[in-house]
Amino acid sequence: MGKIIAFANQKGGVGKTTSAVNTAAALGILGYRTLLVDLDPQGSATASVGVSKKSLRFSVSDLLIRGCRAEDAILHTEFAGLDLLPANISLAGTEFDLLEGEDGEAHLRKALSTLRDDYDYIIMDCPPSLGMLTINAMTASDGVVIPMQCEYFALEGLSQLMMTVGRIKKRYNPRLAVTGILVTMYNGRLTLSTQVMAELQKHYADRVFTTTVSRNVRLSEAPSFGKPVHYHDKHAKGAREYMAVAKELLERT
Repeated sequence: MGKIIAFANQKGGVGKTTSAVNTAAALGILGYRTLLVDLDPQGSATASVGVSKKSLRFSVSDLLIRGCRAEDAILHTEFAGLDLLPANISLAGTEFDLLEGEDGEAHLRKALSTLRDDYDYIIMDCPPSLGMLTINAMTASDGVVIPMQCEYFALEGLSQLMMTVGRIKKRYNPRLAVTGILVTMYNGRLTLSTQVMAELQKHYADRVFTTTVSRNVRLSEAPSFGKPVHYHDKHAKGAREYMAVAKELLERT
């Protein structure tokens, strides 16, 4: 049975989509059957693997609200071992539909239940909020990876997110665990970065990924080519770092 991992942070601009896409692609390269689920109405993960948001026949919104079968919405990408459940702007209204519906927090868990035997890993890119889409992701997941920019304000948001994970674990999903905290946009030459890392190690210890992801030009430009960074430039620092993240994720799950 495959592992379901949500990449979540209520703060935008922390490298969440970048981390979900490139970790999923790296798992595929390593030989694991991987499904990337785009739960962000912006559809950035969808575009990052070269899929046009305007040409979708079905999306994750149809899966959650309209009874579409997951198998009908899944797209095969050109990248090794990587499939996609895509999203577009139609997902924006789904949040309200989930709030009004019965068992609104469990729709995604039910939808993915038929897929767990088809994939080794299901990686979900959550929206930058703690609304119903993120709650659905955590209710369906075995674990949460929290990408976090290396700055002090991110530490404040982290404690709030940890409390949310605890509430969902208690109320909806007893198996939910924090798989790890992934530090992004790291610069070891900056005192601020080393100070934030020290605080993380002090309070969260073994929950912090050993691997950090640094700022990288190739990593930033890869989505504009519709490719994970490994396929844009496999020698880029970002490609090596996300391969290391994927290998560490395997150890943590």
